[in-house]
Amino acid sequence: MPLKNYGVLKCRGVDRKLGEGPTPHYQVLVSDNNLQHRIAINVKSKESPSELLYYIDSKFDHPILKGLVELDYGFHEINRQPGGLAIDLIRGNLLDVSQMKPLPHNVPGPDNDLNELIDLYIGRSLNSDATIYAFGEKWGPENDVKDKYFGFLPGNGIHDIHMNQGNVDRFQKDDGVWQDGGLIIHYPSRNQWVGIFLAFQSQTFHTDDTTGHRLDDIAVTPTAAAMRIVAAAINPLGDDSGKETVILINSSPEVINLTNWSLADKLKQKYRLQGTINPGETLKVQIPQKTIQLDNQGGIITLLNDKGIKIDGVSYTKEDAQKQGWMVIF
Repeated sequence: MPLKNYGVLKCRGVDRKLGEGPTPHYQVLVSDNNLQHRIAINVKSKESPSELLYYIDSKFDHPILKGLVELDYGFHEINRQPGGLAIDLIRGNLLDVSQMKPLPHNVPGPDNDLNELIDLYIGRSLNSDATIYAFGEKWGPENDVKDKYFGFLPGNGIHDIHMNQGNVDRFQKDDGVWQDGGLIIHYPSRNQWVGIFLAFQSQTFHTDDTTGHRLDDIAVTPTAAAMRIVAAAINPLGDDSGKETVILINSSPEVINLTNWSLADKLKQKYRLQGTINPGETLKVQIPQKTIQLDNQGGIITLLNDKGIKIDGVSYTKEDAQKQGWMVIF
């Protein structure tokens, strides 16, 4: 079954400990202004290869941020569905998963392992105006159990701060869509948002849209992978309905047949494509009324092939779409 008590903890950093031992977790003591919690972040996998995949965006921007800012401090359970605050590293267009890289948790020398990389951003957040948003599975409160790392009572915290789908057999019970973990940190005095996303090398980035179970027989050809979303008219002049457009480019040297490919919005509504796109050319797709919605308040656009597999995905914010008549460039 999927994770229990999936949600986001909005909090402030107080202290931290680097991950040690056979199953190391980077530990963060945080406060929500009422209770203390511990964030437990995997920095080494039980499966081989043991190095986690990571991606850190030091200029993170996504429509999810507006909803996070509006939350009160504390833990909030999240509906596991598109269009809300739930995150999905595959479907949510928060990052390009092909850019995730492996990194050991503990390497001699300074600033060269996953412990120290996470510590750079958590350390900066401690006793400052920074706010931490930790996505994962909550545990506690454990009224009679002191926290084993920081000693506070009641024991309380959040873990599974990593992708929670596409697992190998013994962890398949944790699979689900729209329930991935992650850290998003806001540093108001620096006017900076940072996104920290982790996955295990044993996981796969092609998963079932309902169960989140791995799909191991999926192969995307290099030609199909060359299709990209490059721009969109999110807020055209006048009434948006029927005037929104999305521009695709074929960067390959081959003709690509787009029959039964589709574009999807943040609610995963789809508009099916037809026709072909020649090598090196762009295609302007006019979005008919009552198909997908490119919301002026922020959203995502995803390109799916004829098998429903994600080929490309982009996101945009309310600020990106505020200038009427201008194209948003991705």
